Amino acid sequence: MKIEIWSDIMCPFCYIGKRRLESALKEFEFADQVEIEWKSFLLNPDMKTDPSKSTLEYLSETKGWSMEQTREITQQVTEMAEIEGLEYRMDKTIVANAKNAHRLLQLAKSLGKGGELKERLLKAYFIEGANIDDQETLVTFAEEVGIEKEQALSCLNSNEFEDKVDQDIYESRQLGVRGVPFFVLDRKHGISGAQPKEVFTQTLEKAWTEYVKENPVLQFSGSSKEGNSCDSEGNCD
Repeated sequence: MKIEIWSDIMCPFCYIGKRRLESALKEFEFADQVEIEWKSFLLNPDMKTDPSKSTLEYLSETKGWSMEQTREITQQVTEMAEIEGLEYRMDKTIVANAKNAHRLLQLAKSLGKGGELKERLLKAYFIEGANIDDQETLVTFAEEVGIEKEQALSCLNSNEFEDKVDQDIYESRQLGVRGVPFFVLDRKHGISGAQPKEVFTQTLEKAWTEYVKENPVLQFSGSSKEGNSCDSEGNCD
């Protein structure tokens, strides 16, 4: 069963939602048969990267909030993240366009490393205060998850995977996604936002029940260990 997740790296609720889904999956009996696919979504595609400006300053300017109001609001999000084991440093986050990071994520996804890079980028942005639009920084993160430097540079120095990012965004509009995170289970069940863990648990169970009806899953009886058998090569044990 597939779970598709539309999210943006700069969305604080996306990281929280990721943790809540992971928490639900840890208790889900068939978690090893669930595939996660990360989809691109840009909250502010026209944002200009400005390492000299903090996200708090940006929010204050664009929302018309005082800095005191901004800190109070972001503190609420920080406390929410803390419950999930995430130590947000909202005062360190900087204004950066996420398009290149999403293109790199698409490369990572094509190599089976999408989940690893997604986690690394979220941590970098919300906890480490990294510039997620800096090429050298992005290449370092790519290497950390096992992507070759040359591949990452080739992606970032071209328009490679831009069409994949655009396709994900177009697809989200077709599905009626208005905000992120947005979780789609087996293309039948949607979860909008960083809902409580219980919502993920209930939806997982419901989606799985329906999935199994349409796609019977082979169940093994007896011990979890394999019994004596022979393989196609003629080896028996």
